[in-house]
Amino acid sequence: MRSIMTHLRKNCTLSLLFLTILFTQQLTAQETLVTIKVVNTKKEAVPFATINLFNKADSTLDQSKVADSSGESEFRLKKGHYTVNISSVNYQFLEKRINITANQRHFTFTVEELPKTLTGVTITTSRPLMRQEDDKTVVDPENLVAMSTNGYEVLEKTPGLFIDQDGNIYISSMTPATVYINGRDMKMSADDMATLLKNLPPNAISKIEIMRTPSAKYDATSSGGIVNVVLRRGVKIGKTGSINAGMQQGVYGNQFIGFSLNNNDGKRNSYINLNYGSRNRYQTTVTNRWFAVDSLLSQNARTKYPTHYFYAGYGIGDSLGKNWDVSFSGNISYNNFNNTTNNESTIEKESISKPLADNLNRVNNNGNSLTINNGIDAKMKIDSTGSEWDNTIFYTNSHNLTNQVFSTEYFFPVLPSTAGDGSGKTNRNYFYVTSDLKLKTKNRFTFETGIKSSLNRFENKTNYFTESGSIRTKDPSRTNTFHYTENINSAYVQGSQTFGKDIILKAGVRFENTNMDGRQLIPYDTSFTIHRTDLFPYVFLSKNIMQIAGYDLRAYLVYRRTISRPSYSFLNPFPRYVDQYMYETGNPSLRPQFTQNYEANISIDERPVAAIGINDTWDIFTNVTYQSDTSKSVAYRTYDNLGNNKELYLRALAAIPPGKRYFFVIVAQYNHNFYQGQYENQPLSYKKGSWTFFTYQSLKLGKHSQLSLHGFMRLKGQQQFYELSPFGSLNASINRKFLKDKLTITLSMNDIFFTNKNDFTIHQGSINAFGSRQNDSRRGGLNIRYNFGIQRKAKEEKKFPDIESQ
Repeated sequence: MRSIMTHLRKNCTLSLLFLTILFTQQLTAQETLVTIKVVNTKKEAVPFATINLFNKADSTLDQSKVADSSGESEFRLKKGHYTVNISSVNYQFLEKRINITANQRHFTFTVEELPKTLTGVTITTSRPLMRQEDDKTVVDPENLVAMSTNGYEVLEKTPGLFIDQDGNIYISSMTPATVYINGRDMKMSADDMATLLKNLPPNAISKIEIMRTPSAKYDATSSGGIVNVVLRRGVKIGKTGSINAGMQQGVYGNQFIGFSLNNNDGKRNSYINLNYGSRNRYQTTVTNRWFAVDSLLSQNARTKYPTHYFYAGYGIGDSLGKNWDVSFSGNISYNNFNNTTNNESTIEKESISKPLADNLNRVNNNGNSLTINNGIDAKMKIDSTGSEWDNTIFYTNSHNLTNQVFSTEYFFPVLPSTAGDGSGKTNRNYFYVTSDLKLKTKNRFTFETGIKSSLNRFENKTNYFTESGSIRTKDPSRTNTFHYTENINSAYVQGSQTFGKDIILKAGVRFENTNMDGRQLIPYDTSFTIHRTDLFPYVFLSKNIMQIAGYDLRAYLVYRRTISRPSYSFLNPFPRYVDQYMYETGNPSLRPQFTQNYEANISIDERPVAAIGINDTWDIFTNVTYQSDTSKSVAYRTYDNLGNNKELYLRALAAIPPGKRYFFVIVAQYNHNFYQGQYENQPLSYKKGSWTFFTYQSLKLGKHSQLSLHGFMRLKGQQQFYELSPFGSLNASINRKFLKDKLTITLSMNDIFFTNKNDFTIHQGSINAFGSRQNDSRRGGLNIRYNFGIQRKAKEEKKFPDIESQ
């Protein structure tokens, strides 16, 4: 304990030392008043356009405003180079670099649906699929949305993200990322989050933010990084909306229809997003497991997953005076499922090639889930430099009801059939409140601080019975009542300073107080409590290295410390029935794991191109498979702390810059893991390296059509301790716009060559198994989207000289 506290004090001392340097650094710089005006090709003002300015050398100077009714906005900025992004309803996105000098302070931009033209200057629109903003990668999902039927599929198609069959999302490491919705940690299990994303209409996603190394502002429970799904909130002026419908067909099919409506008068805004759909797929898993020297259990399981769902998103916002923006937003997600599995099992004694058992197991899981999320945000703009005070209150409630019926028919030896049934109810309530303060000073220093308190309560009750012949009796081993409460209280302080022209140093420390209390009341007490307080330092250093062909080459160094706490589903000891030879259970003895991350990366023109990093994790917990103590033919999946893991990862990206007719990007990533510890009380030393490749390509076929190709491939894959054969997926789509680009029709084909399937092996402890897995991944699709809108007109009141050529 003393060594741990000494280690923490050293890390905190380092962070506080950096903060002291930042606070005492005094630099002066002169600001100037800059005016930006947005007009259309008829020289009419474009009112209420969103204008974002990014300073590549100093992210603390970034600003964002909405133009007034005359299409103009004023900024107080320091001289230098900036990137301007302009977006408005019914107009193409515009990105342009400008240079602010004493003689150039007024800029006029003309936006249109085709490549943009300024008087005397021709600008080619560049809307990259991925771009780097400070310490996060921002993905524009527009083309991915057109070939997807839900939000989950959009993430599956995002280059650099990998999703396993359990719904875990991975970025750089083999530790799953934390998924945020609109900057909010939902505190959901992987299964629950996957369900929410599958119910989410694809066009509801505005952008995806990938944070591989989140700063001290974010929860420390982000060892695998953060994927923040930002939803559209009706921010464009006027009355706008869309009607969406789509389908995909493989062996089974997905269908959805959706409607969105936004209303914004410049001061008040509101939106509603409705989506209804059904989806169905199959998964086939073949498993062969040696449970004795010459006894082999062979299983062939096929599962169908038919589901009907409904999603509603809603929100309203208002500007209170000049400084306050207040908004209320939420969503409702309902899911109804009816899954069936048929599992053929045989046991053979290999030495004599004689079957010992032959049976058929049937399992039906049906039920529904309802999740309601609501939040209130209040933001005060302190000054024109970007200083602000942001406050959030968020609450979510979810109910899950599951009914399970299972039976086994014995063919050899002939025995009476056995059966069982049960029901489970889960209720979860999650509440948190945050307050974040950001102050930007004239000496290019940004100070951030904030507090957060969250409470997560989970209750699970199950009631099970077994049936043999006509006798039905209560099953005490599966009848369960489990209560779990988690309270996290945190605070952080963080500072960012720009030194000289282009060196940015950001450092901070986060304090988190953890209180976990789990209690199984039935069938026996497995109570546990964890109370601890930890500090998590963060250091970020960035510098412009050189220019290559006019593009800035920028380097980043990052250090941070994080924690991963087991979720309620990992801790619940309820034994969930899979088949007569397998069950799944949580582990109430799990301890949190800690990770120290070191990363160096490089970006060109705000686009990430290369990275190398190390994740040093101790007390790591992961999914494991153990052999049952009561029967060697029975195995169970659970979670356990195994020891330490050191992971090295390398990532590289190559691309043709967007804006031309053809765009191409490929990402290569290598992960090497070295586990040391204990597995089933035996020494563990396990090394494994794997490669993952992602690609995205698009070709413009004239003014109104585009062909897209994207996919991934994984070599020498690893999932926990399962070793996977090479697998991947290649997907394609073509879209065409009609009716003045208001109607978009997209044809798509997923997993064209049906390669998203794999063989697996595992040799750990008492488990020696191999098999294969495939699912309903090859599918053809059709998506239709119609956008409509009435945009307010405004009179042009002022005139400014046109922008000059740079």
